[in-house]
Amino acid sequence: MPERFYWEAIRDTLAEEMRANEKVFLMGEDIGVWGGAYAATKGLLDEFGPERVRDTPISEMAITGAAVGAAMCGYRPVVEIQYMDFLTLAMDQLVNQAAKNRYMFGGKTTVPLVLRTQGGAGRSIAAQHSQSLEAWFVHVPGLLIATPSTPYDAKGLLRTALREEENPVLFLEHKMLYGTKGEVPDGDFSVPFGVAAVRRTGKDVTVVSYGRMANTALAACEQLAKDDQIDAEMIDLRTLKPFDLVAVLESVKKTGRVLLCSEAVKTGNFVCELAMRINEHAFDDLDAPVRRVCALDVPVPMSPVLEAEAIPSQERIAQAVRSLIKE
Repeated sequence: MPERFYWEAIRDTLAEEMRANEKVFLMGEDIGVWGGAYAATKGLLDEFGPERVRDTPISEMAITGAAVGAAMCGYRPVVEIQYMDFLTLAMDQLVNQAAKNRYMFGGKTTVPLVLRTQGGAGRSIAAQHSQSLEAWFVHVPGLLIATPSTPYDAKGLLRTALREEENPVLFLEHKMLYGTKGEVPDGDFSVPFGVAAVRRTGKDVTVVSYGRMANTALAACEQLAKDDQIDAEMIDLRTLKPFDLVAVLESVKKTGRVLLCSEAVKTGNFVCELAMRINEHAFDDLDAPVRRVCALDVPVPMSPVLEAEAIPSQERIAQAVRSLIKE
């Protein structure tokens, strides 16, 4: 299969779906002439024009609110919010309007809105541009959440969001993934929501993650196999809502040990919910308590050295697995 950059997978999917469905249009800051903060809309203005690739004022609330209204009127808007941190400025529109309208109107309206945003640390752009806030939105009924870790999944999940979902989708793209490459098949394919990917099979321990941290966790598993002869199974959730609890439980039943990894801060992390589900449904299969590796409970530092210390690393994950195996 040909290889594509992560940002190319996003852009190509947007272009393909805009050609296929005239109801799909884009809104966001600097997505037209500039091509987006990370080039994911580069060239689309030239092909589709300013009616369907709309540069907006700097108002996340207004952008999201307009998109909610357009979605309720039968369009499929794709909003880009520069940095996940700025979703705080659109919370009412996303949480109280987009997520709840279909329910409150008894299904007479739907909100097929896709909101793309960039989360996570790694670029030393400090505490207001580096957060991982996905746990806030997992808490909200009515929102779906995708977290692709590869170009393949970026394309497949985005296509599912644009074609199949009638509910609002929060599409989380880690800013450190845009420059990564991976195999993306030609032709029409999609990746279903709620189906995890087993990136590595193993028998000693289950490691679960998502987004960029899934790639870090996979590298740690490979390191453990090489250096310690520890055979770790690595599961990439791919979507957080819905998430594939069945795949996790099947793996835990096989290994008896589980480590959950996330770049978000430890307190109130999404993996806390996952740990509780494992305890509820697979407690008797566990040979040790569920463990987690998360970011420190601090604002993300700008200093590259401090930033690297604050978020999980390959070595921290590997060491956590070593400790877990000894329990």
